[in-house]
Amino acid sequence: MPETIIVAVAVGVVVIIALIIAILSRYRKCPSDKVLVIYGKVGSEKNGQARSAKCIHGGAAFIFPVLQSFQYLDLTPISINVDLKNALSKQNIRIDVPSRFTVGISTEPGIMQNAAERLLGLRMNEIQELAKDIIFGQLRLVVATMDIEEINTDRDKFLLAVSNNVEIELKKIGLRLINVNVTDINDESGYIDALGKEAAAKAINDAKKSVAEKDRDGEIGKANAMRDQRIQVSAANAIAIKGENDAKIEVAQSEAARREKEAEALRIATAAEAVQNAKAREEAYNAQREAEQTRAALERATQQADIIVKAEIAKEQAQIAAEAEAEVMRRKAKGEADAIFAKMEAQANGAKEILQKQAEGMRELVSAAGGNADDAVKLIVSDKLEELMRIQVDAIKNIKIDKVTVWDSGAGNADGKSSTANFISGMMKAVPPLGEVFRQAGMDLPSFLGTSAEESEKVESVKDMPGA
Repeated sequence: MPETIIVAVAVGVVVIIALIIAILSRYRKCPSDKVLVIYGKVGSEKNGQARSAKCIHGGAAFIFPVLQSFQYLDLTPISINVDLKNALSKQNIRIDVPSRFTVGISTEPGIMQNAAERLLGLRMNEIQELAKDIIFGQLRLVVATMDIEEINTDRDKFLLAVSNNVEIELKKIGLRLINVNVTDINDESGYIDALGKEAAAKAINDAKKSVAEKDRDGEIGKANAMRDQRIQVSAANAIAIKGENDAKIEVAQSEAARREKEAEALRIATAAEAVQNAKAREEAYNAQREAEQTRAALERATQQADIIVKAEIAKEQAQIAAEAEAEVMRRKAKGEADAIFAKMEAQANGAKEILQKQAEGMRELVSAAGGNADDAVKLIVSDKLEELMRIQVDAIKNIKIDKVTVWDSGAGNADGKSSTANFISGMMKAVPPLGEVFRQAGMDLPSFLGTSAEESEKVESVKDMPGA
């Protein structure tokens, strides 16, 4: 039994060690000159789509067994010799552009993903041929957009255009352009050789022209030196003569200046005396004028104090009195308007209250009649019946008859009534019947008060009809 336990423990230890070794064997480190491409189940992108591969450069990752696998992409630069021949330029002249391109797999995240999707599993020569085809097409495209002079003389512009076009296309398959080197440019028509000969001839002619110009400048310099010598000698002689004349002129000017100063001093003294006399008279006149102006200002101020100030005070008093009276009238009018408004508002509230109470009474009356409007009307008529009868009797109550003479033989008429009875009955018929009053008001007499004669006759005639 103990031996069995020992064997089981040993087997367990071996299994655990094997698992650890297997796990460690799935942990892969990426060298600096390679790109580790993990494919299989590697997660999804931000937009929710599944990722085709996961690229790592300069790190390490654990490869899940069964779910994932891995390969390496080599970052070694690839040199591609592109011998472009008979490329058509912008001037429709065919040229040869031998060049060498150096490319390699890019380590930028997005471009590295393109390399994993398009270059994984390809051999180095296959990647080289693929890149060569792309470079050939883009190089022909750049040559077709430029003149031969630009390609031949401005190499930087040509190489920049080639690099930009080629690198854009190489990034689509995960490559990056490292270097471009154009060795030489030739054409079958000899146009470039002609340009070279033209440039050489131009350089020779420029050199000959420069020598001739230098000889001319030497002769001109010699003549200019001799001319300057003669001019400077003549100028020195002229300066000496001018110095002598200037000295004589200065002596004469000094004498004239002395006489002028003496005359000027005499004139200034005479003028100063006259000016002082005039200033004295002017100051006297100014003092007298200022005294007159002061007196006029004093008199004007006195009149303003006596007349204008009093008028302004009276004007301000009148304005204050008018404003006070207007304010009293405004306040009085406002008080009357407020009183009228309050009275009208009270009357309106009273009328509203009466109508509301009447409406509530009618509502309670209809409610007491069980919600039947006809029964409510009957209750109202029953309550007012005594008053209606009194109004009808009062119609003939105040008729004043001074004297009534009746000749009655006592014999009855056809209806069996005497003349006196017929007179009294006719007087009563002059009063409008109660049913007629209701019809004039647009209503019918309630049936519990009886029906009119016409309605009774209609009812009797209906009863007498056959089948009634």
